[in-house]
Amino acid sequence: MDDLRQDDPHQAAQTHPAAQDHPAAPAHEATRAHEADRADHASQADQADHTDQAHAPDVVARLHTMLRAGLPADAVLTDPDVTASYSRDMASFCAAGTPAAVVLPRTVEQVRHVMRTATELRVPVVPQGARTGLSGAANASDGCIVLSLVKMDRILEISPVDRIAVVEPGVVNAVLSRAVAEHGLYYPPDPSSWETCTIGGNIGTASGGLCCVKYGVTAEYVLGLDVVLADGRLLRTGRRTAKGVAGYDLTRLFVGSEGSLGIVVGAVLALKPQPPAQLVLAAEFPSAEAACEAVCAIMERGHTPSLLELMDGTTVRAVNRLAHMGLPNTTEALLLCAFDTPDPAADLAAVGELCRAAGATEVVPADDAAESELLLQARRLSLTALETLKTATMIDDVCVPRTKLAAMLAGTAEIAEKYGLTIGVCAHAGDGNTHPVVCFDHADEDESRRARESFDEIMALGLALGGTITGEHGVGVLKKEWLARELGPVGVELQRGIKKTFDPLGLLNPGKLF
Repeated sequence: MDDLRQDDPHQAAQTHPAAQDHPAAPAHEATRAHEADRADHASQADQADHTDQAHAPDVVARLHTMLRAGLPADAVLTDPDVTASYSRDMASFCAAGTPAAVVLPRTVEQVRHVMRTATELRVPVVPQGARTGLSGAANASDGCIVLSLVKMDRILEISPVDRIAVVEPGVVNAVLSRAVAEHGLYYPPDPSSWETCTIGGNIGTASGGLCCVKYGVTAEYVLGLDVVLADGRLLRTGRRTAKGVAGYDLTRLFVGSEGSLGIVVGAVLALKPQPPAQLVLAAEFPSAEAACEAVCAIMERGHTPSLLELMDGTTVRAVNRLAHMGLPNTTEALLLCAFDTPDPAADLAAVGELCRAAGATEVVPADDAAESELLLQARRLSLTALETLKTATMIDDVCVPRTKLAAMLAGTAEIAEKYGLTIGVCAHAGDGNTHPVVCFDHADEDESRRARESFDEIMALGLALGGTITGEHGVGVLKKEWLARELGPVGVELQRGIKKTFDPLGLLNPGKLF
């Protein structure tokens, strides 16, 4: 049962041609957008009030004094040259402010002290993990406290019997994965930044990864949370049992909330038994449409691959150029499929036949783990290869129904042509989550404008196809206008009401999501 501890004295679309088979937007869409815009202006005004107050010199001086009263000296950073390095994550086109201080607590009590101080002085707080995010959710606002949780990096418990791990938010995903593997266990969520991203950040953005097609996303592995609320109270949600349905599911509410409802300071995570080593198949196709047909056939026949990834021709050529992988220039799509079943070779053989039936020109199954790793190298190099084409990239995160995957890729190619840009697409094809990567020269003002416009048009296409603006990267700053369009005014109103319940002063990560 969710338990609120009372031990604190401070209680206080434009429709794209490729989407024309999707139902048209209702006639009241303009009204919905107008109402969402009005609410957004009110939210921005509240944020400006906090920023103005936090910038007052006497408030900043008092803030530094009060923070140091409850934190070690080396846990409070105020040198502007140092704090500037904590101002943003990896997203393009997202404004970032100048923090008044950066704090690096090591204990729950220290986090509570930070939040009590912030509440007393009405100073906004921006929680951060490793800042590997791609939506601007971790970007500082002017005069804020940046609350970096990377020093809270202990794995507190691993239980093979209960199949859980209890961790602090600063634990790196890969470190946890390796630690539980020593007990014959498996933590499936594996974002591409898993070697550096933290569990707290994964929870904040509801991260996904390559294995989601079989194992699901972060939300499905978070059983319980310890959360410091805006006023410093400590809330414990969820459970550590195999099942439990007591009360509202506040745990799931915090997952994906991007630090806007509270500060996650601990998590109980579900684990699975370590699966067998996976084998991988690579299939080359003369068109993205044929590759998407194979994806639909694989899922329709009831297969459950541990990985099903797609790279379009632009991405294949970029990887070829970077790594000399020897893929033919005629390859317009590369599909990678893996199984970690007891007999993966048989599963790959069946999938290989489906790929050939869909028009694959070459199907290459791996014989062992080493060959599988070689085949996966192409996918792992996708973003690195596309980054070599221009000086900057914007990575979209539109997720559509699998049946609309071909339309999504075709529409993205049309958008690239329309704006005269290079846009490569790699996708978690098994769950319809596409990552169109817009490549542009950030020093070219016109090209930067076209990049931003194409990025927005890709999101409009995804919504028109019945999809969502984000499958795993979150909303942050980059997509908050589009969140209002996806949710509609009633959805936005209710979500803002939830935000106000948890954070009545609007101090937690202001300017994000809404």
